[in-house]
Amino acid sequence: MPTLYNQAAGNVRKTFFLMFLFSVFLIFLGWLFSYLMETSLFLYLAVFISIAMSISSYWFSDQIVLSSVGAQLIEKKDNPELYRLVENLCLSSGMPLPKIYIMNEEQPNAFATGRDEKHAVIAVTRGLLNKLERAELEGVLAHELSHIKNKDILLQTVVVVLVGAIVVLSDIFLRTGFSNRRDREGGNAIFLVLGIVAAILAPIAGTVLQMAVSRQREFLADASGALMTRYPEGLARALEKIASDPNPMSRENNATAHLFISSPLRSREKISWFSKLFMTHPLTEERVNALRGMRL
Repeated sequence: MPTLYNQAAGNVRKTFFLMFLFSVFLIFLGWLFSYLMETSLFLYLAVFISIAMSISSYWFSDQIVLSSVGAQLIEKKDNPELYRLVENLCLSSGMPLPKIYIMNEEQPNAFATGRDEKHAVIAVTRGLLNKLERAELEGVLAHELSHIKNKDILLQTVVVVLVGAIVVLSDIFLRTGFSNRRDREGGNAIFLVLGIVAAILAPIAGTVLQMAVSRQREFLADASGALMTRYPEGLARALEKIASDPNPMSRENNATAHLFISSPLRSREKISWFSKLFMTHPLTEERVNALRGMRL
């Protein structure tokens, strides 16, 4: 029977394997487009754009996300019980206390953001505070603190930059590839067609890999959060309640859906094998079974 420790270690290995696939795919794509266009100039441009995206997302992504979901900063006097739960979990795990925000939403949900442990944020909905029992709420908070402690925020930034680089490479190739000298000479028409197909499909493949990384990080945060509270059943029950709640988010946003503990896009959830490739979260049933199948 798997323990919380080897479950977390296994998820870390899977995540780094997916990151390796990301890097290999990006290098291959760069080589292919460079060969077809006979210039490396667009690669330098893609790197520049990726760095610019990385810097802006690293420094300002938390405020952009908080603003987009209408989250409001609270102090200890505004909700002493919530603050005590977060404080106790931070003390037990040796983490600094993050800022705490509340979203005025009926749907129970939560997310963490920020560039590191010293600049982290946890945001919860009013629905989460009203509908979960104490042990369940503690499980959700531990899950979000685990995202911060496991440096998921940094990892997600890297993944977004890699996907962005793939999109930039593909877009530049499609805009300039048709006037490429190899095409004019008619030397490698089939190879050029393959390059165009790769440029169209590459962003889709990159998105699939991004979603796969996101799902693995959720499994890891579940395991780490359960380890933090020493009570996996609390988080398992919380996930069931969150997933079964019918209330939609008033500000649904595909760009931020991967941050939440459970996808807030209730009206768009599907379970076909194809749609699973584009899901930001594992199925709730899989997460609950993994938690209840573990032992400390």
